[in-house]
Amino acid sequence: MVNAPSGSTTSERRTSPRTDATHASALGTANLNPFGDLHTLQHLSARFARALRGVFEPVTRKALRSWAEPLSVMRFADYCAERPNGLTAWVPLSIEPAGGQALLILDGRFALELLDLYFGGAGDAPHPMPAEFSPAADAMIQRLATMLAEPLEAAWEPVARLGFRPGHVEMSAAMLSDLDGDDAMVVTRFGLAAGSEKPVFVDLVYPVDALKPLGASLNAKVHGRTAEPEPKWRNGLTRAAMGVRFPVRSVLAEPVMSLGRLLELKEGDVIPISFGQHVPVMVGTHRLGTGVVGTANGHAAICIAHIEQLDQEELSR
Repeated sequence: MVNAPSGSTTSERRTSPRTDATHASALGTANLNPFGDLHTLQHLSARFARALRGVFEPVTRKALRSWAEPLSVMRFADYCAERPNGLTAWVPLSIEPAGGQALLILDGRFALELLDLYFGGAGDAPHPMPAEFSPAADAMIQRLATMLAEPLEAAWEPVARLGFRPGHVEMSAAMLSDLDGDDAMVVTRFGLAAGSEKPVFVDLVYPVDALKPLGASLNAKVHGRTAEPEPKWRNGLTRAAMGVRFPVRSVLAEPVMSLGRLLELKEGDVIPISFGQHVPVMVGTHRLGTGVVGTANGHAAICIAHIEQLDQEELSR
């Protein structure tokens, strides 16, 4: 697990035998993979792997490495047989609007270590391991699945705009009534490790039938990152943005008067005001900072004494 030091210098890759994504059709044997080499899905998995750190690092409170394992295609029964024995979380992810559902599979010990960390512990799993998840652990796994759905949707965006909605956490694959042992599954596996510690693995499994509506996109060329803007255009845009003019003002005082006193005002009346050493400096409706009133080159002026941190989100409104 992430919290246990690795006692081995062997490769971090999981070594259990797995069938490659490319399947040559044998006589009398059903072809599990109708999508070819699945380079596009492997590329999407790499995108998702990069986003995993943003989900798990705040929980583990450690800097993590994350990567995508080579994907494979196998029968669901074979995948279940490959899984190590022990408590496991199976979380259905409904795929919208394509239909069908993917599966998020988390090792039970890893989930319980994260739960211990969440409540301020050292990241220790119970010993011995329980036979089922507590309500708190169930809620933690549900929360993780919800947190993972957003970067998963972002990873898929170059191919299709999909939504992933977590369902009820199950502790046994036998409880997944929508899946049959002979169903073909595309298995994507992601590794997480802190420093030299032993890695943990998170599996995301897609039924082949659920991906068939996306077959044309999955057989297309790998979708790379969006091209960088042309430098000349970007520099011109920067110069234009830097030339935008904003009203800068300062409010020396804001005296309060009754309506009756306002109605009695006439030319020559004096309204007394008072202000401290520092006065606010405003840009539009946002406070830029504070300054000291004085003169410069024969004109009234304000010397900036303090600049506040501008909220980029507020400025964009």
